[in-house]
Amino acid sequence: MTFGFASSSAASLSTSASAASASRLLEPAEWASAGIPLLRNPREVVSGLHARHQPKPTTAIVAVLDPDERLRASASFTRRPAPADGWMFRNALLSQLRRVIPHDLRRRTPVRTAVLLYCREGDARWTEEDGAWMWGLRDACTLHGLRCGAYITLTHDGWQVLGEGRGGRRPNAQSPPEPFATSEATPLVPRTGGPVSEVLRRAAAR
Repeated sequence: MTFGFASSSAASLSTSASAASASRLLEPAEWASAGIPLLRNPREVVSGLHARHQPKPTTAIVAVLDPDERLRASASFTRRPAPADGWMFRNALLSQLRRVIPHDLRRRTPVRTAVLLYCREGDARWTEEDGAWMWGLRDACTLHGLRCGAYITLTHDGWQVLGEGRGGRRPNAQSPPEPFATSEATPLVPRTGGPVSEVLRRAAAR
């Protein structure tokens, strides 16, 4: 009697946990209707993150962009082998965001946007794992005072912005990193004074 009752309770708790986990994901239609801002140049964003972090399958990259879509901060981490759960993904993303950039909770309206690129096996079609990442990204952005931006998958077939239908074949999960775009390069600040500067000044004056 006791053993049977305990077994039934355990099954009930397991079912409840599974149901709670299943609710912590977003379907593609929900994501598409959530007003996620579109990236002006998604390939440039993807190529830049791919070159910086060189992700392999199960690598997640969270990045924060300013209103001009310039990268302000990014972090990558490897997903642990556990069932997909939006709450766990939210905590992992929030931890990374807190590590690389201050929150914007004092602002009335979010200014910076967080995007997530996840490198995984399989094709570009939506999976429940993607839904859990979407849920986690949206919640982490709310808790860190950021706008929730695009969710991008990177597979062997290429990259795909889920909910938008935009994608490309390169970079992909197997391709080598591409060179940084010249527009993203930080301009060098010339030093003043010294013999080298004097030579350059004279050459420029000719």
